[in-house]
Amino acid sequence: MLVEELNVNHNILKAIKALGYENATQIQEKCIPEIKNGKDVVGQSSTGSGKTAAFGLPLLEKIENGKGIQALILTPTRELCVQVSDALFSFSKFTGARITSVYGGVGIGPQIHALQRADVVVGTPGRILDHMERGTINFSKIKILVLDEADKMFEMGFIEDVERILKNIPKERQTLLFSATLSQSIHQLVQRHLRHPVTIKSEIHVAKHLLKQRYYVIRNHEKFSLLVSLIKLNPSGLGIVFCGTRRGVDSVTKNLRSQGVKAMAIHGGLTQSKRMYALENLKRESINILVATDVAARGLDIKNVSHVYNYDVPKTADEYVHRIGRTARAGAEGDAVTLLAEHDYENFNHVLSDRSLTIRKEDLPQFEKIAFQRDNTQGDRRGPRQGGFAGRGRGFSQGSSYGGRGRREEEHRGPSFGRKKGPVFSRR
Repeated sequence: MLVEELNVNHNILKAIKALGYENATQIQEKCIPEIKNGKDVVGQSSTGSGKTAAFGLPLLEKIENGKGIQALILTPTRELCVQVSDALFSFSKFTGARITSVYGGVGIGPQIHALQRADVVVGTPGRILDHMERGTINFSKIKILVLDEADKMFEMGFIEDVERILKNIPKERQTLLFSATLSQSIHQLVQRHLRHPVTIKSEIHVAKHLLKQRYYVIRNHEKFSLLVSLIKLNPSGLGIVFCGTRRGVDSVTKNLRSQGVKAMAIHGGLTQSKRMYALENLKRESINILVATDVAARGLDIKNVSHVYNYDVPKTADEYVHRIGRTARAGAEGDAVTLLAEHDYENFNHVLSDRSLTIRKEDLPQFEKIAFQRDNTQGDRRGPRQGGFAGRGRGFSQGSSYGGRGRREEEHRGPSFGRKKGPVFSRR
């Protein structure tokens, strides 16, 4: 469907045409008419599916400039908050709607001033509660509420904060919920807060003809050496290395940089400025590797990623699909590599429960053994150790705060693994 066929306001259409959009995505084509008609909507879609425009374009049509805050969009992470608000700002270029982003890790003063003039607010739950407690945000005029990446709201422990916010928003409103997965918890949230919603699912799939999926069985202490070798075989591509914990992200990033790899870290323990600096450097291709946790990277639409490296195996098939879906986009080829040590076997079996995935085992190439330097500072020592040639060592201490309220951002930690004689992978 051409964007002209979406029947959005001519000023909004002018803005999206100026941004180079010609065709609507599946989620946009299905959601926009329902939202324009005032329906509550539950949308299931993956990163990069165009969901921000799916809710953002009809939302902006309903805004009356200068009439107070009429729309609130809740996001689980600061980066997604900035990304959504930037997109809405671009869409509203010719409408004059005032978009304000509200998140922790930065000064609250400028946000207080901006909220006095805002028409649309995009915010993280913790900082929104800060403003509620200070009396610096007024919800009385809100007519549209959007819960973006709702499954991550649950995973990060924000659901109680979200419920508190919802209690202070007018009940006569339109509610839109978007989530990559629709768990039982999401369904219960929908039953509590949405009115006869329309459920819309866009296809979440892997472009098998463009994406090469492979895994290597490797001893844990050689995992980092193999990672470096694979990255250096593809020096011109942009890559994302996924680790299970903040500590792992810091440690792998530090060691990659010591090997001459242009890498930066992104996780919830870093300041907002450092997180945004890393993303900007990747977008400008000043670096070619971003090392990230799932939580920090969720929802970020990063262009031109050619390689995804699973340094730690995700717990579920859905998480695996969302990771590898960051490459092989817009007709480009991609490469998804999983490094499989003994403590990863259980998680990998969970991934393989999705029978649509075809992940080929590769023979180990020749690679140089590299010493993995560890921090000697006492820290959080839970979870599996990161692999490295140097063997044992202590991990980095893990940051404890998230947002302006000191809320802790969840990081994925694998379960305690029992001893196994070898990789036996089942398809349940």
